[in-house]
Amino acid sequence: MSGEKLTSQRQLRVGELVRHALSAFLSRDEILDPDLDGAFITVPEVRMTRDLKIAKVYIMPLGGQKVDVVVDALNRNQKFIRGQVVPTLKLKFAPEFRFFEDETFGEAGRIDQLLRSDHVAQDLRPDEDENDPEDQ
Repeated sequence: MSGEKLTSQRQLRVGELVRHALSAFLSRDEILDPDLDGAFITVPEVRMTRDLKIAKVYIMPLGGQKVDVVVDALNRNQKFIRGQVVPTLKLKFAPEFRFFEDETFGEAGRIDQLLRSDHVAQDLRPDEDENDPEDQ
């Protein structure tokens, strides 16, 4: 086995619990910060550390607009967010939230663009020689 640490079921379960609670809180638009006014934020993933004390929250504003500004604003307001969300979680420890840009949207778009490129498309077209009866 490589030196890679596996994520436990408990980490996954708590991460999903935190993700749902954060999504519900962010949808209520209760943070008084001009950088977050009117920002619709999705929370595709939350990764918990092994000790469950830090939640790495991956976010993406709708349409990918002002990602850096939104991430900075959320990190600036993380103590307020933590105070509003943690009591609903009923966890032994109150995790600290750290917000990051979810880069999977951009990566999916990049892969889609590659698959649509002429170079890849030519490899996906059926080869005319494959159906030639003389080759059989």
